[in-house]
Amino acid sequence: MEMYQALQNSYKQILYNFLNKKSEQSLYDAQQFSKKVIEEEIAPEEIVSIHLEVIEELYPNLPQETRESFEFLLEVMIGYGMAHREHQILKRKQLELESEFDVAANMQDTFLPKEIPQSKDVDIGVISVPASKMNGDYYNIIKPDSDSLSIAIADIIGKGVPAALCMSMIKYAMDSLPEDLMQPGQLLASLNRTVEKNIASHMFVTMMYASYDARTHLFSYAGAGHEPGFYYNAAEDRFEELFAKGLALGISRDTQYREYQQLLQPGDFIVLLSDGVTECRAGEEFLERDELTRLIRLYQDRSVQEIVDCVYKDLEKWQDFQLHDDFTLIILRREV
Repeated sequence: MEMYQALQNSYKQILYNFLNKKSEQSLYDAQQFSKKVIEEEIAPEEIVSIHLEVIEELYPNLPQETRESFEFLLEVMIGYGMAHREHQILKRKQLELESEFDVAANMQDTFLPKEIPQSKDVDIGVISVPASKMNGDYYNIIKPDSDSLSIAIADIIGKGVPAALCMSMIKYAMDSLPEDLMQPGQLLASLNRTVEKNIASHMFVTMMYASYDARTHLFSYAGAGHEPGFYYNAAEDRFEELFAKGLALGISRDTQYREYQQLLQPGDFIVLLSDGVTECRAGEEFLERDELTRLIRLYQDRSVQEIVDCVYKDLEKWQDFQLHDDFTLIILRREV
């Protein structure tokens, strides 16, 4: 009650000064009063009620029609005030969710490698850009020993916090696998059992997993429903589709995965990608796979990190700087 009385007295003085002096100071005081009202979370209908009481006190002979018009406005403001309070509650909840998304996004960043390991006679380039705060793409490149590399690229079908939790499960499941279980087909089968047991029925994960032996230059890989990559044959200056047939992770517990192999000659390279690359679009026009290989050709004389960076920048510009899906592109090239 004391707060209401104080607001009434303050508003009365401000309104009186404005009606009698029409000064800039009174307008400034009104703005400051509005800020205080917002800070105190005073409902809009209370301000209208105060205004009516002050007007009736300043002008006792207020026409009945004018008084009734204020009463009508008061009823309107009651409905508005209720909607406004609901809006404020939703706004606070939204801020809480955004804070949770920030935490999850920061957590996701820790899952991705900070540095890309290199092996002799091999050049590797990576770019991974989320379409929003939360990234549904996952990749990892590790060096089990001095002569080999292992590469994983995955797309979690689902977004937001559930995708971040699924990504964490995949990372730690892979980290917990024994070091001698490095064959791509075996690894996917083992990982599939973990995913199938621990994620919701409406979620699943596509993945391509590969290993490269720097001694034999053999690139071995297996796929779980993932977007096909490319193999570039330098001697013939030709791209071939790097397709690995296999069911996505998390669908059937007993799925087995076939392993494929590709020998890399000097200058040959492998392209791994998420479907966010091939699903780039400008309006209704989607990126064709041939167009992607054409872009790679434009920059193939550069380092592979420059290649992936330039391809991304070109496609970002083509889409008017609006990604429609998470974008991950990895290139591994055998050097001459």
